[in-house]
Amino acid sequence: MEQISRVWFTPRQKAELWERWRSGQCIAAIARTLGRRNKSGAVSREIRRNGCSPRYRANLADQRAWDQARRPKTCRLASRAPLRWCVAQKLAQQWSPERIAGWLKRQYPADPDMQFSHETIYRSLFVQMRGVLKKELIAHLRTKRQLRQAKGGVTKSGLGQIVDTVSIRECSAEAEDRAVPGHWEGDRFCGANHSYMVTLVERASRFAMLLKVPSSDTAAVVAALTKHIGRLPAELRRSLTWDRGKEMAADKSFTVATDVQVYFCDPRSPWQWGSNENTNGLLRQYFPKGTDLSTFSEAHLNKIALHLNQRPRKTLGFESPADRLNLVLQ
Repeated sequence: MEQISRVWFTPRQKAELWERWRSGQCIAAIARTLGRRNKSGAVSREIRRNGCSPRYRANLADQRAWDQARRPKTCRLASRAPLRWCVAQKLAQQWSPERIAGWLKRQYPADPDMQFSHETIYRSLFVQMRGVLKKELIAHLRTKRQLRQAKGGVTKSGLGQIVDTVSIRECSAEAEDRAVPGHWEGDRFCGANHSYMVTLVERASRFAMLLKVPSSDTAAVVAALTKHIGRLPAELRRSLTWDRGKEMAADKSFTVATDVQVYFCDPRSPWQWGSNENTNGLLRQYFPKGTDLSTFSEAHLNKIALHLNQRPRKTLGFESPADRLNLVLQ
């Protein structure tokens, strides 16, 4: 058997620990005898780990240490068929591994057997020799990568210039702390062949709306925004935050039509409308780069938005945006 380095106690030390514990010595005295003068905690953990109190046995503790050190261990998903089926179903619905793990903790708070880290799912997907989750499920991950990659940042450039704008720095505090619903973030979402749609995300709930537009010119974008924002109840029409794209050059006419003030982010500062940036990233799962958005109807966009709004989100404590919006509107 392969040698395993022992960080704490050798079999001989375990036997001596057991004899001294059985004779009634205190943990501190045992630690001093074993040369662990300031390591009483190590002795205490050794006893707790291997039977506690008078049931401690040196030979059983040593065997248990060897058993725990063996690799590879059986994957939890491999030994729990109901859990494996549940995870596969959620992956097929485009749920991320982290979202699945968070949802399981909320769904089964008193059942540790139904909880595990999202890393377990990733390992089961990317290490196919485990034979736990089918490789085809990787296609349902947002990036569809065959291997995990480190994240990197790319700075956008070429943002349009709009004169006489109202800076996001003048936005009210209630929009910043996300406590009051009705503050939206918007952006233009680009597809192939000069096709576009507009994305709107409500800051308090992350509730998303997708708007079909025939082009990215100001008239088309403002007309679509005015139509959709005008249908919302008054408590959901407070403000709109946008980047500095020229498609919102006619923001004044939009404000006049809807009574919703438009605030513009600073140049090259995507974190200032982070909820919309995150949602646009999620949308690439449904509309990969190179997709012609003009082929999709408004009804199809509404269906995708419904799917997004019913998915639990980590930032909401794994509630869904639809549930959170209903909560804040009560």
